[in-house]
Amino acid sequence: MTTRRTLIFALAGLPLALATRWTSAAALPDGFRGALDAGDFGIRSGTRSDQSKAFRALLSEAVDRRLPVLLPPGDYRLSDITLPDGLTLAGTPGATRLVAAGAGPILTAANLARLTLTGLTFDAEALSGDLGRGLVDLDGIARLTIENCAVSGRTRGHGLHLKRCGGRIEENDIAGPQGVGIFAVDSTGLSITGNTVADCGNGGILVHRSDTGPDGTLVSGNRIARIASLGGGTGQNGNGINIFRAGDVVVSGNHISDCALSAIRGNAASNMLISANQCLRSGETAIYAEFGFEGAVVTGNIVDTAANGIAIVNFDSGGRLATVGQNIVRNIHGTGPYVSDGAGFGYGISAEADTVVIGNVIEKVARWALMIGWGPYLRSVTVSGNIVRIAPLGCGVTVADGAGTALITNNLFENVENAILGYRWTEKASADLVDGATDAFAHLTIAGNRRV
Repeated sequence: MTTRRTLIFALAGLPLALATRWTSAAALPDGFRGALDAGDFGIRSGTRSDQSKAFRALLSEAVDRRLPVLLPPGDYRLSDITLPDGLTLAGTPGATRLVAAGAGPILTAANLARLTLTGLTFDAEALSGDLGRGLVDLDGIARLTIENCAVSGRTRGHGLHLKRCGGRIEENDIAGPQGVGIFAVDSTGLSITGNTVADCGNGGILVHRSDTGPDGTLVSGNRIARIASLGGGTGQNGNGINIFRAGDVVVSGNHISDCALSAIRGNAASNMLISANQCLRSGETAIYAEFGFEGAVVTGNIVDTAANGIAIVNFDSGGRLATVGQNIVRNIHGTGPYVSDGAGFGYGISAEADTVVIGNVIEKVARWALMIGWGPYLRSVTVSGNIVRIAPLGCGVTVADGAGTALITNNLFENVENAILGYRWTEKASADLVDGATDAFAHLTIAGNRRV
């Protein structure tokens, strides 16, 4: 017999019963009360059929009613889903998988004010995916949040491809793309933090701009490992973090290991701050500021095992203005991934123009621990308070015609064959200058150094 009291209790329990349809009695997260249920739109996990049509109907309803969408655990085969403005799409981390049903991206969106993706795994099976695009391919999202998501499978393209986006890419796991893990172009206030990016074919995290200019992306606290260079080249591919034409970028607190070329590479990237990163087992130069940059601070980093350590170079292309301080550079073996047409490999720290190199410790270097200038490309470099241990040459400085000034003071050289030598390109041009005998080289000031 139904009474008024039993009816009230039954109705009170209805919301909980509906919620547990996908949460297995777990409480819904804050902000997801009243979320749409995918099952009500005929979307079923685990089927081999493409469910894109039903999924589009679900998203249309979510926008009309301004509700989030929650996907239960399981596999959902989708292709080229265009996401609407204001959408929050969520799943169970590690259990809700969106599997590529076609050759293109799984999710796309363009020119939105806000979009949130959380707790989803994007999976490319059997080398699906589109070259030059991402499994998630987004353009012009003002406030983008991608958090606690994953990219798995060997997509031919990139994991996340983001153009003209701002917001947060946070605590995601990305592994396997043959392109780049996270590729951000022309960003508008983006933070890329706390992600794990591994086993990518051509790059880990790339911050690029179509034209040189301010960018302001923050790349912090990420763990990047095993980045290959399937596309080849001498720097375009194979980098853990690559900043290209993007100014005002911060790269800090990242752990980067086993990259085919550089751990961190800035190309024409002005006002770049590189601090407190661990760069392990880099195939080429571990930390690079190269070509037409103005302004780089490289401080407090650890470089262990690389073909070259830290390079602040290409004054011939306008590269200038830097500080390099309080870094540890060790185990520089000098074996690079290609035949160099320049100085080659085996250098600890190199600098060319308007740069202070101060307070670094450099140990076990195949050729020169410090390389100051290159041919005539030297201007206003100070080298002071560094410790060099175990190297054929402590400091090589250019004395070629046209070279500018260098100040080399108060450095300690231990267990080196020569402490300070002048060079014309790679040709030895002086005896050891550690005692400051620079009468033949008016552009050099050398004082207070000690060899032990």
